[in-house]
Amino acid sequence: MLAGLPVPTQFLSFTTMAQLLEFVSAHPLLLVALVLVLLLLIANEVHGNLTGGKRLSAAEAVRLINDRDPLIVDVRGAADFKRGHLLNAHHAPLAKLDDHLGQLARDKARPVLLYCALGNSSRTAEEKLRKSGFAEVYQLKGGINSWLAASLPVTAK
Repeated sequence: MLAGLPVPTQFLSFTTMAQLLEFVSAHPLLLVALVLVLLLLIANEVHGNLTGGKRLSAAEAVRLINDRDPLIVDVRGAADFKRGHLLNAHHAPLAKLDDHLGQLARDKARPVLLYCALGNSSRTAEEKLRKSGFAEVYQLKGGINSWLAASLPVTAK
C-alpha cells in the first residue's frame, strides 16, 4: 500500500474483462462505430500533416501575431464575423475567397493566419491560398472557438 491506498495487481481483473467482452459481443455496432470514429480522427490528423498545413494553437497564434505581423483572414460567414473576430482580421468568407484573392495577394510576403469557427473550413482556404502562391499559411487549430476558450480578445468593430 502507498499512503493508505491499495496498489492494484492487475489493470483489468478477469471479471472486468469478461464484462467488457460480453458488452462488445452484445453491441457490435457500437464497437464498429467507435473504431470508425477513431480511424476518421486519425485520418484527419494525418491528412492535415501530409498536406503541409501547420495548425497553430491559440498561444502559438498570439506569438505569430506579436512577432511577425501576419495577414489574419477570417473565412466564416458575415453574421459570425460581425459577432466577433480577431483584431485586424480581413473578412473573406470561404464561399467568396476567390473574389478576395486579388486583394490578399498584395501581401504574399507576409505570413497568413486563417481561422474559421472550428478549424475545418480554414483547411480548404489554406489549400486555395497555397495554390495562389502564398508560401507561409497557418491555420488556427480549433478556430475562433479555441481562441475564445483561451480567453483571448475579439472585436466586433
